[in-house]
Amino acid sequence: MTTPPKPPSAGTPGAPLNRTLTYRLHQLHKLTDMDSQSVYPERTGLSMSDGRCLTTIGTFEPLSVKELADKANLNKGQASRAAQALVDQGLVRKADHPGDGRGVVLTLTPTGRKLFTRTMQLISQRNDEIFGCLTAKEQATLSAMFDRLIAHARPGVVTDAPQGAHSSIQHR
Repeated sequence: MTTPPKPPSAGTPGAPLNRTLTYRLHQLHKLTDMDSQSVYPERTGLSMSDGRCLTTIGTFEPLSVKELADKANLNKGQASRAAQALVDQGLVRKADHPGDGRGVVLTLTPTGRKLFTRTMQLISQRNDEIFGCLTAKEQATLSAMFDRLIAHARPGVVTDAPQGAHSSIQHR
């Protein structure tokens, strides 16, 4: 008697699209973004994009525009426009970079800091809603896995991949 072949796992060629990690991550991203798109303006007065930039600046300040782009996963033009929009709203201060005559440094204004705090509370609440179906242990395990996946996917990061395996993920 022969055993039926096992279906391909999510990481093997031939896996159904809906079982691949990238497809499911994209699906989760879209589902959470759709809900957040309406909540951000209602609760913060900011678009989700501006809210993302405000929280990035507040978390990692002082930042250059290039650093904002890197940390918020934007191109430099998008980061520059978002930073200027936040400056125009009085939420971010843009000052000359002390070590680079052409560069700027972004920091929150007192008004920006208050909105940052409110926005971080919203993010915390959204995360609780999204990940609330997992136990605390599962959340910690998933968080550690995300850390490993992100480190592995960063360009130029060499991992302990088996010989012949790619050391970084190709983004398309």
